[in-house]
Order: sequence, then structure tokens, then C-alpha cells
Amino acid sequence: MTADTGGDRILVRDLRVWAHVGVLEQERRLGQWFSISFAIAADLSATAASDDLSAGGFDYGLGIAALQRHCRTLRCLTLEHAAEQLLDGLEALYGPVGLWLEIRKIRVPVPGFDGSVAVRRRRRWPPGDPACAAPAG
Repeated sequence: MTADTGGDRILVRDLRVWAHVGVLEQERRLGQWFSISFAIAADLSATAASDDLSAGGFDYGLGIAALQRHCRTLRCLTLEHAAEQLLDGLEALYGPVGLWLEIRKIRVPVPGFDGSVAVRRRRRWPPGDPACAAPAG
């Protein structure tokens, strides 16, 4: 069950990381750039009032560092699995709060396609919450 957070969110957008994720063997062997965005849904009122992270806030710098570390050793076939692994890391760091994550492959190895492909996953995210509905960036 997700607690009412009053719409409070911490949003981190467009963290660039190098990882070895892809169905093609060359993607896993050589690696490539990805963009990660994540959000935390939690009551931020105590930190907002006290100006002190120890009042129950969430240090987004720790989440950024954790994702960077994890991506250095991440090796898998699918963006879906990569997203799941990254969410596991954020949940281990922040506990059972609402989490939303998007991982985007910057260059997709499909001839004639110049766009990007992304996967979004969430855990305990407030139902119907549009805060992260639009593409990051």
C-alpha cells in the first residue's frame, strides 16, 4: 500500500551512464550510453520545514551514485531486466517508498531509426499519479 505523499516527489532526470545491455552480443560486449531518470514519491514536509535531510529526507545524490556503480557491472539482454535491477538497488537504498524509473537507450541499433527506446517501471507508485507520465527530458 502506498502512503499519501501529498504529491511530493523527488525527480532526477537524464543521468547518463555507460552499461552493457542489449539483445545483440556486440551491445553487451562493447557497451553503450543510456539515460536514466527516477523519482521518489514520499512525504517531504519534514525535510522542507527543517531544511535537514536527517528529518526523513531522501538524498538523491546517494541514488545517483548507486545507479552509477550498478551500471558499471550491469550486463543483461533487456531494458526491462536492467530497470528491475536498478529499482532493486534504489529500493535497497531508500526502503519501501514509491519509486519510478525510466531507462532509455540513446542509440538503438535498428537501421533507419534515429530515436531512442525506453522502458519505465515503478513500485508502490501512487495509482493514477501523472507526475512521471510524460517522457523524461
